Amino acid sequence: MTEELHIGVLMFIAHRAAEKRILEALHRAGFTEITMAQARLGARIGPNGTRLNELAEQAQVAKQTATFLVDQLEKAGYAERVPDPTDGRARLVQITEFGKDLLPIARAEEARIDADWTAHIGVRRMKQLREALTMLREITDPY
Repeated sequence: MTEELHIGVLMFIAHRAAEKRILEALHRAGFTEITMAQARLGARIGPNGTRLNELAEQAQVAKQTATFLVDQLEKAGYAERVPDPTDGRARLVQITEFGKDLLPIARAEEARIDADWTAHIGVRRMKQLREALTMLREITDPY
């Protein structure tokens, strides 16, 4: 008898597949130097910037790891550190204009993923999946 996989593992498998497709789309578009770790952290940068410690917390990595990844994103021109207008001692990490060029590519691949998954499981199940995951977010996403 095959043991049924835990729902968390099933969600992780689907998430990992989506991440891989988005990163591959970025690479095909010429953004070949961005890594999965950089993309994961970069995706957490808010529209008005995010403090480094918040990025580390959201990505569940050490502050040193987040610092290293932001350094790499800066060197590649995707992100920059700027003064926090609400606290002169703090700095925010922001996406640069060049970094924003990745967004339409990622969003287009997300739409293709949604279409593929909908074609596979059907419109009704995809709607139910989205509703269920949105409800779970209420108790799982502190951000």
